[in-house]
Amino acid sequence: MKYKLTENKFKHIGVGRRFFKNGKTLYQIQSLKDFGNVKAGDLGGWVESEKNLSQEDNCWIHNQAWVYGDARVSGNAQVYDNARIYSEAWVGGNARVYDNARVYDNARVCGDVWIHDNARLSGDVRISGDGWIK
Repeated sequence: MKYKLTENKFKHIGVGRRFFKNGKTLYQIQSLKDFGNVKAGDLGGWVESEKNLSQEDNCWIHNQAWVYGDARVSGNAQVYDNARIYSEAWVGGNARVYDNARVYDNARVCGDVWIHDNARLSGDVRISGDGWIK
């Protein structure tokens, strides 16, 4: 295992039209070993459960980033700052999602794509290859 859920948690009730009846509890993650730019003991971002972040490769959720619902981060993808990945979205490959970017619904991001600033990807959109969206 490369990370664990810590006892640090908070209740997220949703935003906009997406409110959760009883809220979703998000847990802060902590690295258990060195990998990529992450050192053992580093605190990361917030997830609803271990299904949101792969235990394989070098993917990581940093800072104040949140990943919840059935969303998943895998491969060498990095999610940080105030980015939010949720619903059934998937971020993989060498993708970077950061700043205030949002990836949700059935959106898929992979390859060397960077999603940042206030970008919003939703629906059934698929972004791959090399590029950036802001």
